[in-house]
Amino acid sequence: MRAAVLRKPGPTSEKPLSVEERPVPEPAPGEVLLKVEACGVCRTDLHITMGELKPLREEVVPGHQIVARVVRLGSGDAAGRTEGERVGVSWLGSVDGTCLLCRKGRENLCDHPVFTGYTVNGGYAEYAVARADFCTPLPDGPTAEKLAPLLCAGIIGFRSLRVAGVERGDRVGLFGFGASAHLTIEVLNAWGCEVYVSSRGESHRRLARERGAKWVGDALDRPPVLLDSAVTFAPSGDVVVAALASLRKGGVVAINAIHLDCIPQFDYDSLLWGERQLRSVANMTREDARDFIKEAKDIGIKPQTTLFSLDQVNEALDAVYSEKIDGAAVVVM
Repeated sequence: MRAAVLRKPGPTSEKPLSVEERPVPEPAPGEVLLKVEACGVCRTDLHITMGELKPLREEVVPGHQIVARVVRLGSGDAAGRTEGERVGVSWLGSVDGTCLLCRKGRENLCDHPVFTGYTVNGGYAEYAVARADFCTPLPDGPTAEKLAPLLCAGIIGFRSLRVAGVERGDRVGLFGFGASAHLTIEVLNAWGCEVYVSSRGESHRRLARERGAKWVGDALDRPPVLLDSAVTFAPSGDVVVAALASLRKGGVVAINAIHLDCIPQFDYDSLLWGERQLRSVANMTREDARDFIKEAKDIGIKPQTTLFSLDQVNEALDAVYSEKIDGAAVVVM
């Protein structure tokens, strides 16, 4: 098979991934072999390929928004998977199931997690293996490129709304409007929420207006009303403070970022007092995945995508890094 391999992290301009021939992997007990149809490009992939997340392997195939068909079952428990079934694989590839947080139903905070495309090989390849019970069934109708962004950008945005305590009809701020936010707003619209978007880049702001935002401003602009909650998507501490400054008393900012630069000093009395909260969003659970895929199907979410071939995977990373595209980048096999 052909796969895009990372050996030495570096800037996107230096094309950190090498597309090369590799053996088709063998599924271990409890795993399935997948024929990849498409794999979405996530900002976490940038943190991995640029070295902002510490390398954990000498080499790895990134990619964790995988749409695929099951072509072979490993021995042991197949978790109900069947050959030919269409499934999705996301960032959280496995948990130990025995640590305290797993036992409390918070597997996204497992002490010994496995991450797709980081601690194990991912989906920038023609074939991949995954733990059978961490594969999410997908509908057959939509094209692969329209499903791929749902598997991390969509799920993590959906979880962010849960972490922020969003209720139907709320006023919600989205700070940053890329691959995740342009899906999250579809859920908020379906819930009857008023959505206020602050984002850099006129094309992102235009997309937010097209997707139904009530108000749109620049990256650090404060909406004209106080918000019940907000989600930040940009890996910037300045943006977190701007979101916090936009909250009513009792409101919550959910920080949707696996990597964040320094949060600048801010005034506690005016910004955090009044039981306002800052909460981080860490990974997702299988329940989040199942619930969001159902929600996306019911709502009819249609991601805006730009397609790249496997040979263009470095260009796809650079397009996300440079914000050259709106919506999501997807690598199709």
